[in-house]
Amino acid sequence: MKIVNTLADLRTALAPFQRPAFVATMGNLHDGHIALVNQARPLGDVTVASIFVNRLQFAPHEDFDTYPRTWEADCDKLRAAGCDVLFAPRETDLYPEPQTYKVHPPAELADILEGHFRPGFFVGVSTVVMKLFMCVFAGKPGGVAMFGKKDYQQQMIIKRMVKQFALPIEIVAGETLRAADGLALSSRNGYLSEQERTEAVQLSRALKTLGEAVKSGVAGKREQLEAGAMQTLAERGWKPDYLTVRRRADLLPPHAGDAAEPLVVLGAAKLGSTRLIDNLEI
Repeated sequence: MKIVNTLADLRTALAPFQRPAFVATMGNLHDGHIALVNQARPLGDVTVASIFVNRLQFAPHEDFDTYPRTWEADCDKLRAAGCDVLFAPRETDLYPEPQTYKVHPPAELADILEGHFRPGFFVGVSTVVMKLFMCVFAGKPGGVAMFGKKDYQQQMIIKRMVKQFALPIEIVAGETLRAADGLALSSRNGYLSEQERTEAVQLSRALKTLGEAVKSGVAGKREQLEAGAMQTLAERGWKPDYLTVRRRADLLPPHAGDAAEPLVVLGAAKLGSTRLIDNLEI
C-alpha cells in the first residue's frame, strides 16, 4: 500500500489508473470501514482510502481534539484489506488556505434530523467530500465511492450532491455492520464504558420495535409511537435526540395510510457522554 500526504503525490500515484474505487474515512477504523474497502476493491482498477479528521464538520463543543486517532492500526487494517493507496493529508495539505468556498446542501434534507441537532454538520461533510472527490477523481473518466448506510442521511446528501454537480462518480451504499448483539459498528463505540457498551444495543432494539409497530398498521399513531420509543430510552438513562420513521426517498414523515411507502427508522441518542446513531430500513 502506498501512503501519500500531498495532492501532487496522490495524483502521481493515481496517474496510471482510470477508475478509482474510493472510501473516505476519519480513521479509527473498524470492520465496517474494512467491509467498504472490500466492497470497493472489485469495482475499480485501484482502491483508494483516505484518513482525514475533518475540522469543518465538528462544532466547537464537539470532539474534534479527542476524536480517536489510531494511525498504525488503521494502516495495518487497510494493507490487510488490499487497499492500494492511502491518502492521509495534513490539514494544511487539504486546506492550504481558509476554506471559504463551501457546499451547502438543501435545507429540506440537510437541516433535519442530524442537521437539526448538529447545525452546519452537513456543510462540513459535503465540503470535505467534494474536495476529496476532486483530489481522487479529477481527470478520471469515472469512479466509485463507497459510503455506509449507518450514516443514512449523509449518504443520501452525498448521492444527491454527485447527481446535481454531474460528477462522474457512482455512489454505492454499504450495509451497516453490526456486532453479534446488534450494535451498529462505529468509531465512537470506543468511548463507551463496559457497562455502557452492554446498554448500547438498546438503541437498535428500540428502532426495531418502533419499526415493527409502525409497519403493523397502527393508523395515525406514528408520532405517539415515536414519543413512546424516546421515553423508553430516556427511562433507561439515555438522552435521545430523535427516534423517528421517515420515507427513504426524502427523509420526510410518511403519508398517513400509505403502507407501501419504503420507510426507514432513524435514531440518535446520547449514552453517557457518547452520542450514537443508527437506522433500520423497514
